[in-house]
Parts: sequence; C-alpha cells; structure tokens
Amino acid sequence: MKIILDECVDRRLAREFIGYEVSTVPKMGWAGIKNGQLLARVSGAFDVFITVDRNLSFEQNLSQFDVAIIVLQARSNRLADLKALVPNTLEILAEAPKGAATLVDLG
Repeated sequence: MKIILDECVDRRLAREFIGYEVSTVPKMGWAGIKNGQLLARVSGAFDVFITVDRNLSFEQNLSQFDVAIIVLQARSNRLADLKALVPNTLEILAEAPKGAATLVDLG
C-alpha cells in the first residue's frame, strides 16, 4: 500500500507506518500545489493521502479522486500529537474508502 503525507504533516510521521511505502508531498516535488491539483496528482499514484486539513472535504469533490483520504484530528500538527493517532490510523487503512475523507481521532 502506497501512502503519501500532505506537506502539513510532519514528515517524520512516515517512520510510524512500518511495512508501507510512504512518501511526502514535498519529497514528490509537489509542495505548494493547491488541493485540487494535488489530489489529481496523488489519485491513482497512491492508495492513501494523509492530511490534517479538516476543510479538504468541504473544498473539494472528493468522490472524483481515486485515493482514500485520511484526516488526522489531533490537538496540533506536532509530531507527538500526530503519533498518538497512528494506531487508529493503521486500523482503518485497509478499509478507508477511496473518494472520501475518513476522520481519525483519539476516540
């Protein structure tokens, strides 16, 4: 499974997804690209797009993209806060539907 982390997600979080092929938006050379264009590039090239952008599902018609979108809802974008969400994220990775946003929090 191929995962890409949005540029607003600490790149060090990639280390937590052991056994997955993980890249980042900046590593792909896509930093600064607007969400619609970014999702078009990610779609089909990756299985899962992980972000902390809670507005993404309101700004974009996600059903047109062939990628599962996971929105991490942590207290902050700090690595420690995001790491706390990894166990819940790993549980839903395989089931996250493409073309939709799945919210992950501590609940």
